[in-house]
Amino acid sequence: MAIEQDPKVFLEWLKAEIPLLNHMGIEKLNFNGESLTMAAALSPNVNDKGTGFGGSLATLATISGWSLTTLLLRERGLNCDVMIRDCQLNFQAPVTDDFIAKVSLPSELEVEGFLARLAEKGKARLGLNIAILQSEQSKLLMAANYVAVTRT
Repeated sequence: MAIEQDPKVFLEWLKAEIPLLNHMGIEKLNFNGESLTMAAALSPNVNDKGTGFGGSLATLATISGWSLTTLLLRERGLNCDVMIRDCQLNFQAPVTDDFIAKVSLPSELEVEGFLARLAEKGKARLGLNIAILQSEQSKLLMAANYVAVTRT
């Protein structure tokens, strides 16, 4: 695994690039080449009801999908800008304790299609499903499309 693929180094880089993440209690990032998890503490992400603030949950879900897409491209030696295009959020239950975001790559066929479009057109879209979990129970589901654009 290249240095920029090391989860600890990547998380440090991410926090330097997006300072807001330093205030969200993000404690750990795990990446195995196919899926990614990010853990966060509840205390800095609490709302007026003492539960997880919806904006914080959406932010962690968004950055998790972005990170998985970015790491996928880096693994393949591709230098791309990645951005979220759109998303649909489904808040299922309140978050009352520390939580994680979990996202996995779609099928190999979808990933290969994404990479082929990127090679051919210089930009491509990847759909991901991200879950916010507390004690393995789903609290938020996010369906999102991320766009990668080759840097020139």
